[in-house]
Parts: sequence; C-alpha cells; structure tokens
Amino acid sequence: MVALLSSDDDSTKPVVLPRDRLRRDEGALSTAVKAFLSALDPVIVDEPVFFSFNTSISRNRLIRFWIWAARDAIPGIDMRFDGLVDAGNTEDAAIEICMPEILASVRRVLEDASDQEASRRLNVQIGGEEVRDQIDTILLALRSRALIDKARGFAKAISSLNDAAALGVALQTLPIKDPALMGLLMHVIVGNTAVPSRLVIGATTVVGKTTEDSLRGAGFSPLGDAILAHAQNQIFVLESGLTGMGDADAVCLSIERFHKLIRALNAYVEPARNSRWSMIIAELTKQASRRLEPRLREISGDIVQAMRRTKDSLGNDWIDVDMLLAALNGMYLLSAVREARESLALNALFDQIWNQTGQSIEALVKRSIEDYREDPNNEAVSKRLECGIKMAEIRFSKDYADVLNHTREKISLRSAVELGSY
Repeated sequence: MVALLSSDDDSTKPVVLPRDRLRRDEGALSTAVKAFLSALDPVIVDEPVFFSFNTSISRNRLIRFWIWAARDAIPGIDMRFDGLVDAGNTEDAAIEICMPEILASVRRVLEDASDQEASRRLNVQIGGEEVRDQIDTILLALRSRALIDKARGFAKAISSLNDAAALGVALQTLPIKDPALMGLLMHVIVGNTAVPSRLVIGATTVVGKTTEDSLRGAGFSPLGDAILAHAQNQIFVLESGLTGMGDADAVCLSIERFHKLIRALNAYVEPARNSRWSMIIAELTKQASRRLEPRLREISGDIVQAMRRTKDSLGNDWIDVDMLLAALNGMYLLSAVREARESLALNALFDQIWNQTGQSIEALVKRSIEDYREDPNNEAVSKRLECGIKMAEIRFSKDYADVLNHTREKISLRSAVELGSY
C-alpha cells in the first residue's frame, strides 16, 4: 500500500492508560464477543458518544452488532468459535478464522434488505439506526485489520521525524483519496502518537494554510475527526475514574491527553467561528469540565478532614488512610487541571480552589509540624505530616517541600539525641 505502512514493526508504546480496568460491564459477554472486540480495539471508542465520527466505532454499538449478527446473520458463530478454541487455537486465531464467514454472512443479509420495508425491519433487528449507520465502518474495519495493525507501526515510524516537511511527506503516503479507510488508520495513528499536534503541523505544512477548510479540502478531515474522537473518548475515563473507587492516575493521564488533543486543533488550526470542529471542541470542553467540577469542589474539604488531628474510641491518635489518599489524589487532580486549564472551562473555579488549597495546606502543615515536635514518635502524626508535605510539594514546589522535610529531620534528630541522653 504505502512505504511506511508496509513496515513489519508494528510495536509502539501506548499513549493513554489502558481502559480495560475502567470497564465493569463486560463480564457477562461471551468469549467470542470479547475476542471480536479485541480484534477491533484500536478503532473502538467508549460511551458517552456525543458525536459520531467515521474514524472509530462505538463499543456499545459494536456489541449490539455482534448480538444481531450471531442471532440473525451467522447463527452458531459462538459455538464455532468455542470449537476452534477447544481444538487448540488461541482466541485471537479463532476469531480470525471466523472473520471471512462473518463478513460474507453480514454482507448477504444487507444485500437481501433491498427494499424500504426490509431495510426498516433490519434497522429494528440490528438495534436501531445508530448501529445501522456504523455498519459500513464496522465492515471496513473488519476487512482492514492488517492495515489497522500496521498503522501502529506507522505512528512509531513518524515519531522519529522532527522535520515538519518530512512528516508532511509521510502523511501524504496515507490513502488520502479514500476518506473512509483514511479515517480508521488516522484514528490508530493519533491514538499512538504522544504529541498529536505534530501531526497537525505536518498536515498544515503540506497544505500551506492553517484553516479548517483548507485541511478538509486537502483530504485531512479524518485527522481532525480522529483527534476529536480521541478527545471525546477521554470523557469516558473521567466518568469512570471520578466515581466511587475510581482510578485517580487514569483521570490525571486522561486530562493531560484531553489537553494535548484539543490543543492540537485549537493552537495550530484556525477553525471558522461556527465550523464543525469549533462547535465540537466547545461541546467536549463543556462536557469534560462538567465532570471535573464536582470533584474539584471537594478537594479543599478533603484536605481539611484528612489533616485534622482525631482520636479513636480509646483516645489514641487515629488517621483515616482513605481520606489521606483522597486528599492527595485531589491535589494530583488539581495539578493536572492546572496544566490543562486552557482546554477546560474551569478558570474561575480553579483559581478559587487553588487559592483555598494553598492557604489550607500551609496552615495545616504548620500545625502538623508542631504536633510532630511535641510527639515525634506518634505514627499517626508522622503519617499526617508526610502526606501534608507531599501535598505542599504538589501545590507549591519541591523546594518548599524540601524545607519542610529538613525541618522534620531536625526534629527527628533532636528527639533521637534526647532519647539517647537518658
């Protein structure tokens, strides 16, 4: 196909933390469905899907597609898959063996739904028009699995290109005249590129202009759509990670990734005032900010509650480890929002929380140092101070935290000397 896409080296380091541990609703799916999803994972996005792009496929819609196909188009496909696995094939190999049958059977059903009434019935059976609308993309993805796999190698190859012109030449080797295939490949490339703005700079170098219309006219619409599809997909991580015992690390990485993706278009492209990209950016910014806002409002209270000196029923000093962790994670979240604030609609709230946390941490750490001075051997006091110093490092600087650590070490040394004198 193209020079860089013919590379056999398709390994590349994932850019975003894997989402597998954030999904909790796939336990009941059959092994065949899971293998099917795994085969298309590079082009799958998770709900919520506010905007549909031909660069990717919704996981929920893909599951509904399989349920329909296994029931109506290829009955018994689950049993055939299980039989192949029982015969010694890996799950990946088994689903690959089934793919030609899946493609042929689905195409046959679609061709049979030729009149309006048959098409209407098929829409109902398949799970709605939103699933039907993605069937062409699903079938193309199934046919193009080898190229999708090699697109990861393409992303790795272009990561070493530091010259914008050379990067632009590399992008021109992609199937620009086939926007459907280009969209799927671009989704994989963006997902495996650490700095997506480099792709935009390469494209604008080729085009010679930085407007959205010029990029679209030159065939680079799939690049912008893929960037926005990935940005939208970060909202799933925010929803999953900000509820219950969510993954704080995943949320911080997702905020950072969201910022890089939005900035790739906002900073290097001039979208028209009411263009599709500008409207989508505005909506995704709003949706991401809405999910972050409630958690940001909790951070100051978490810090106060975590750092206050409390006693258990026997009168002993006691620490709430979960609350300390929540306060610390809150500061990491606040720091991530600070770095990404130009891509979020949280400036006024951020400034308020940033100031509140600064005042609280300064006062509470000072109090904890005094508590530690009075009772340096108290484990609860020590852990509370340790957490406070770490939050001070995040909020202020490492130098500030070093001063606090030096003070703690002096207190510890003095205590050890006094104990030794007895």
